[in-house]
Amino acid sequence: MSQNQWILLAVATACVVLAAVVTMAESALAAVSRSRAEQLVTDGRRGAARLLLVAQDPAPHLNTSLFLRITLEVAATVTVAFLFFEHFATEWQRLLFPILTMLAVSFIGLGVAPRTLGRQHAERVALAAAGPLGALTTVLGPLSQLMILIGNVLTPGKGFTEGPFTSEAELRELVDLAEARDLIEAEEREMIHSVFELGDTIVKEVMVPRTEMVYVERDKTLRQAVSLALRSGFSRIPVVGEDVDDVVGIVYLKDVIQRMYDHPEAQTSEQADTLMRPPTFCPDSKPVDELLREMQLTRSHVVIVVDEFGGTAGLATIEDVLEEIVGEIVDEYDDEVAPVTELAEGRFRVSARLGIEDLGELFDLKFDDDEVDTVLGLMAKELNRVPIPGSVVVHEGIELTAERGAGRRHAIQTVLAARAEASDVAAEAAAKLATESAKRHT
Repeated sequence: MSQNQWILLAVATACVVLAAVVTMAESALAAVSRSRAEQLVTDGRRGAARLLLVAQDPAPHLNTSLFLRITLEVAATVTVAFLFFEHFATEWQRLLFPILTMLAVSFIGLGVAPRTLGRQHAERVALAAAGPLGALTTVLGPLSQLMILIGNVLTPGKGFTEGPFTSEAELRELVDLAEARDLIEAEEREMIHSVFELGDTIVKEVMVPRTEMVYVERDKTLRQAVSLALRSGFSRIPVVGEDVDDVVGIVYLKDVIQRMYDHPEAQTSEQADTLMRPPTFCPDSKPVDELLREMQLTRSHVVIVVDEFGGTAGLATIEDVLEEIVGEIVDEYDDEVAPVTELAEGRFRVSARLGIEDLGELFDLKFDDDEVDTVLGLMAKELNRVPIPGSVVVHEGIELTAERGAGRRHAIQTVLAARAEASDVAAEAAAKLATESAKRHT
């Protein structure tokens, strides 16, 4: 070989080695999370501060490493091709040998070996590479960003500002590929996809709506608040003032029990607003992932959700957000509820979602209401609030009794339906007459 050929070989070797180092650094940086980088800063590791800056905004740095790696690979390939062109005389040798050589070098020397080393020694490599890569990003970053912009212009459809190399779509594809290769279970894949979708979900989609909120008036006694908590199954209950749009606080069952234990007389002498905690509000348009971070920082387990007009839209708990990731949390004793179960003659246990027309057919009656469709909706309309276990409603001579709630939200699933006694019917008629009279006078 001539001196010129030895120089070309040295240049090609140097490009391959540098490309391998860049690949190893890229693999290591992708394996170190932001939380791990923060821990390294806390531990006082050298170069951890620069690594944290890279971890906080990885896209530009990974784009730079990709640009640099491709540049070095192309330079090595062209140099090897030129070297073989001078060494061989026939065309097929000049074409075949460079392809086979760079194929082996790219797959083994640039694909397998450096990536394996980068993942095996992720922290050490990332700490060492963060500084040089940050400097290279400062110099080469505008050039790689310019190429991304040109690529977005030439690509049909909407492009990615930071480039497609570190996009969420690529991560989703890697997760699907991991499941296909039996590296993770199907449930794990769904959970990871749920995490990606968390930022695209707003609080309005996961909250407990206003119509299903259980609340206590501020002038109720502590004994009444405990009774409501025990009957509803909730340990944190909003406290309202004039109406449900006037949420003034959150009463915690443990605070009330502690107060009643230390001072038994307080259960009738003190009101719910004396022990309530300040409420936390959030708009119904807030992304769920942002809400989760805020609840973790403020250590809040429940927030009051308000709509665009400032009214109460509902409430959201940290369990509601958790269900978006892990799926619905169902009690192990929950069974599928039959629409209708006859307990005795003229006495039925019906599903809370049973249509009111079907309820009327059980007693040879015709129920027709334009405002509600289900049994639970009918009870809520008659009570003017969310039914809780033990709530009783008499409608058209039929007594409806809400049974024990089920599931994490303690929602009413079944209702006992039977013909009411004559005294109950008379009381119902008197109540309706008084209501209509009051409306006429107002």
